[in-house]
Amino acid sequence: MKTLVHDCIKLGFGLMRLPRTNGGNSTGPIDIEQTKTMVDEFLAAGGKYFDTAFIYDGSEAAIREALVERHPRDSYYLATKLNAASWAAKDEAAAKSEFRQSLERTGAGYFDFYLLHSLESSNVALYDSYGLWDYVKGLKEQGLIRHWGFSFHDGPELLDRLLTEHPDAEFIQLQINYADWEDANVQSRANYEVAVKHDVPVVVMEPVKGGTLATPPPAVEKVLKEACPDASCASWAIRFAASLPQVMMVLSGMSSQAQLRDNLSFMKDFKPLSEEESAVIEKARAALLTTDHIRCTSCHYCTPGCPMGIHIPEIFSVMNLYKIYGDLQLAKNDYSWRPGGPAASECVQCGQCEEACPQHLPIVSLLEEVVRTLE
Repeated sequence: MKTLVHDCIKLGFGLMRLPRTNGGNSTGPIDIEQTKTMVDEFLAAGGKYFDTAFIYDGSEAAIREALVERHPRDSYYLATKLNAASWAAKDEAAAKSEFRQSLERTGAGYFDFYLLHSLESSNVALYDSYGLWDYVKGLKEQGLIRHWGFSFHDGPELLDRLLTEHPDAEFIQLQINYADWEDANVQSRANYEVAVKHDVPVVVMEPVKGGTLATPPPAVEKVLKEACPDASCASWAIRFAASLPQVMMVLSGMSSQAQLRDNLSFMKDFKPLSEEESAVIEKARAALLTTDHIRCTSCHYCTPGCPMGIHIPEIFSVMNLYKIYGDLQLAKNDYSWRPGGPAASECVQCGQCEEACPQHLPIVSLLEEVVRTLE
């Protein structure tokens, strides 16, 4: 496999879930000072790859302060993304303007990696009709980006078509984790095999599935801890993705120094999974399949367009406490304060959240379940 990154560890710093001053990872101002500390430690450990996006609230401006203004431009790789979905850009001009805004926000001068963001069957026609494939190629010709590719949330048939129509795509970003490896919606394995067929480098997103594989259901944790008591659950998930030969980089959305240090502890001197460890992952996957939970990754793509301002991922996180651990009273208590914002019952069922969701979750019906269970 060809690689586009050099002299760095295989762990990328995902900037979607940066630490917040209010202690959360989705609301409130980004904690710039803590982010600076994490950036410095990541670079010192041999990390170079940073990944943000136009739609990540505050992320591009934060990385300007924490990274771009403090470190030589040739000491890191910076990736960001253009999102043309109807909920993110109202027309072609708005979509194309995202690049210049990202350049201004980050102050980076150029981007090492630039992606068409979150392609799937519901929005790919917009990327085609807006001429965005040629647009990013033009940016490369101008020297404003070094490499271009796209991130993807759909099935192998569409991915195969896109890579056939655009063989000059230099890399792709796929959701890969052991929970989604055989999942009928995400189809991690099938999409990965398409990447292998086209020999295109893969950047992995959601290796820990929005943090759910860092604190998995008790049955899964039991399997992992019996195999290696000292290894974090997150380490199993990230090493699974990093062990795949076609994978160039594995992103981890780190929101605390503790998460960063745990990731560095096993990725600084990365060793692929052994046959015995791969068998443990298979056992953990089997245990996970027996657990009912909402498969939300807390990406928050659903929230910007919500007319009621409902904090959907936070509500689902509380609902999962009940589904996984079975403590209804605790879940009801948490629901009364933890998510913040309007209750699930305020949903007007407009459906924009389902259009934006890369996991294709039936969000409206899931919110109805929350109302029946927790309100």
